[in-house]
Amino acid sequence: MMQIPLEQNEHRFGAVNWMGLYTLAQRETLRFLAVWTQTLLAPLVTAGLFLLIFNIAIGPSRPGVMGVPFLTFLAPGIMMMTVIQNAFANTSSSMVIAKVQGNIVDTLMPPLSPLEILLGYLAGGIVRGVLIACVVAIALALVLGLVPQNPLIALLFVILGGGFMGALGLFAGIFANKFDQMAAITNFIVTPLAFLSGTFYSVEALPPVLNRLSHVNPVFYLIDGLRNGMIGVSDSSPALGFAVCSGATLIVCAITWQMLRKGYRLKA
Repeated sequence: MMQIPLEQNEHRFGAVNWMGLYTLAQRETLRFLAVWTQTLLAPLVTAGLFLLIFNIAIGPSRPGVMGVPFLTFLAPGIMMMTVIQNAFANTSSSMVIAKVQGNIVDTLMPPLSPLEILLGYLAGGIVRGVLIACVVAIALALVLGLVPQNPLIALLFVILGGGFMGALGLFAGIFANKFDQMAAITNFIVTPLAFLSGTFYSVEALPPVLNRLSHVNPVFYLIDGLRNGMIGVSDSSPALGFAVCSGATLIVCAITWQMLRKGYRLKA
């Protein structure tokens, strides 16, 4: 496979190949928009079912949490869980499908640096996460009358959630060589991270050991930060959550960039 030397890339495109980066980001975005009933409508239905089931099962009889009704407390957690699961699915599925079908060469051959490939894939995951958050937020406003108390904080943590889980999804997609391995990563890593992070409860109600474990889970800070943005209450400071989530995202991005740079499980 012939690759254009980096010096020639910089001479032709500048320090950054903006056209190539935009094209890759556009491809990753159009890929999920083409099946919007599966990628946007289905998550909305899933989030609605979670709220409906909890409302029927324990909502009416359960007292408020952190000074707000239980469903109001629950809604931001469901929203962030939906965002991160779909951001992860967007990047991981794109990479695994390209590897299994053998067309990953179409991504590796163009004059794109590892960083540009990383950012292009992340753009698709973040856009999908933000769109899903907007759809769920509109539904919550119509059904529960829930309007974000701090919209900028809410948007910031949605973007962070899409970036963190998008990078983790790309890492998993590079690591996995077949769909079975991808399913194992989803079932044993992503799902526990989402469910054991204060989505359905305040971590202050947990035993001390589990409480401390929750505070090393970046997804806890994503959910807690979005909860602060949506309803104005949270278990921890949004500033701390921003620092932890930003750090975790940079670490995962750095590892994934290194895998792309070396062609780990991508090149023969």
